[in-house]
Amino acid sequence: MTQWSGYFGLILQGALVTIELTLMGSVLALIMAFLAGLGRLSRFFAIRALATAYIEFFRGTSIFVQLFWAYFVLPFIGISLTPLQAGVLALGLNVGAYAAEVVRGAIQSIGREQYEACIAVNLGRWQAMRHVILPQALLVMLPTFGNNAIELLKATAVVSLISLTDLTFQAQVVRSQTGNTMVPFTTILIIYFALALIISWGVRSLERRMARGLDGVRV
Repeated sequence: MTQWSGYFGLILQGALVTIELTLMGSVLALIMAFLAGLGRLSRFFAIRALATAYIEFFRGTSIFVQLFWAYFVLPFIGISLTPLQAGVLALGLNVGAYAAEVVRGAIQSIGREQYEACIAVNLGRWQAMRHVILPQALLVMLPTFGNNAIELLKATAVVSLISLTDLTFQAQVVRSQTGNTMVPFTTILIIYFALALIISWGVRSLERRMARGLDGVRV
């Protein structure tokens, strides 16, 4: 029993790394989503082209290849990253590309009457976007953002391939040392599920709060 308590301690340490990866990767993904999503709606062709290239590249290539490229290839051009930094970079850029289309679609879903009302009250393009359009679009984005965050959480398992001690890596360590596959992998299965439930609950709570305050935003 004492031996297994030590192994469960290893798995909990891996859970902390997974949570750290998920939080940091989500922040980067959110930043990239808004930059690229708004970029796709820009009036300037160069900005639209750059945003589109980013989205298509990171959606069209494997997260495994992106992770390996960040960790093993970037050092050849003088950029050395720790496993954690490489994991956050690859996960954030990958999920951000998917979330960027969520941003674009949500903004375009807002009715034309809202844009016309902004013009009627003499709001500039970015004033209208900041004070009227984005608050309404955020409510549309939130459910899919929650799905993206859960996908990012599950994708953190790939970082075990570059020896980052996340949940999956620690489960493999326990399996190799005990010869038991069922216990460590059932344990991390439950932990992943619990973390996903926490994300879902957090997103739903935020969605309800935003919905209550939305009426004061519409013009």
